[in-house]
Amino acid sequence: MFNVAIAIEALEKAFPPTRNGWRAFLQPFEKPSIVALAGISLSVEQGESVALLGANGAGKSTLLRILATLLLPTRGRARIAGYDTARDSRLARASFGYHAGTDHGFYPRLTGRENLHFFGRLNYLAPARVAQRIDDLSSQFHLTDALSRQVRTLSSGTVQRLSLVRALLHEPRVLLLDEPTRSLDAIAAADFRHYLETQILGTGSTSLLFASHTLPEIEQLAHRVAIIDSGQLVACDTPVALKQQSSSRTIEEVFLKLTGHTPSGAPTDVTS
Repeated sequence: MFNVAIAIEALEKAFPPTRNGWRAFLQPFEKPSIVALAGISLSVEQGESVALLGANGAGKSTLLRILATLLLPTRGRARIAGYDTARDSRLARASFGYHAGTDHGFYPRLTGRENLHFFGRLNYLAPARVAQRIDDLSSQFHLTDALSRQVRTLSSGTVQRLSLVRALLHEPRVLLLDEPTRSLDAIAAADFRHYLETQILGTGSTSLLFASHTLPEIEQLAHRVAIIDSGQLVACDTPVALKQQSSSRTIEEVFLKLTGHTPSGAPTDVTS
């Protein structure tokens, strides 16, 4: 029996409505809160890879940000390696590596190496160990030339790879990745997926929870797929089981059937 690496219990997150103008602050809220997560429960075992699949705005990034201790849940709880992400956030942060899909949080006037060294030291790595990990991972992801350049001069794809290296620096037990191959070219994306499959998941000691819109990536990396729609967990099972249960040929068909979405121009009945 595997240990549970990530435990999510009845997690809810609601954001207050946006107020425009200073006069709005003198009036009570009239609009309802925006519900991003509506009671999601999910677990990821040690060495397991689970993909989050959902439309834009479904709640995938919000879920990952709560797990990464960047947001507090409205209700429910989440644990990483046994640590509550709200009450034991410092201990939880030492157990995971996080890659954001958009804002990577680098210091633009520092070089790639200076940024990675800073974040490595934040994770309590010794200077020599940080330097070794930077060299090893930068070589793996073809970033050696970028290490001496200021981050503000790098392309979006290079910054994306730099962010992935940062998430891996301290060899975390849990990886939280939000669209990890976004902005990567086809070669870099294939290299990263191969690295995850062989060097990370192949060891059986690291757990992965990632959000992706790339269906072949999900099929290649995910042991299970968690389908999220409007902040709710619709289904979670292996890709093979999901396709069998919904009589679908592809994960795309599974997603469309379970969420009730229909491609433009297609018949409205997608369950027949």
